[in-house]
Amino acid sequence: MHEFSVPTGLPDFIQQHVRDYLETNGEVGHLWDSTPHGGSGPVETLLLVALGRKTGRPRTLPIGYTKTDAGYVIVGSKGGSPEHPAWYLNLVANPEVSVQVGSDRFDARARILEGDARDAAWASLIETAPQFKRYQDGIERQVPVVLLERV
Repeated sequence: MHEFSVPTGLPDFIQQHVRDYLETNGEVGHLWDSTPHGGSGPVETLLLVALGRKTGRPRTLPIGYTKTDAGYVIVGSKGGSPEHPAWYLNLVANPEVSVQVGSDRFDARARILEGDARDAAWASLIETAPQFKRYQDGIERQVPVVLLERV
């Protein structure tokens, strides 16, 4: 299992989110209020630990998710940025990750969804989180949809 830690070099609110999540074993931080940062309200988040593709060091980040029968789905929207988020590029380079959802910690494998699997997951996602469609409509890259499967 990769080491969970508070990230450095990221905005203070993200560092505090991870700190709260880790210090309370997910009681604080799992449900994150996105309103002060332009979001629409509470978002279920997990902690993802992926190895940096350049450094090889573990990086912990909070990411919103959707639970499915197959695992946890995360979206590489980066708020509609034209570039992929660094965590997604790290998963492409090394799909072996560690995850914490609430108090549950486990190792997982990240699988980039493509074709019909991506289309089905995307349709479900934009039903519950329409901002993803707005993000996709404003950029040329395809927003990645990733399934985290427990190993």
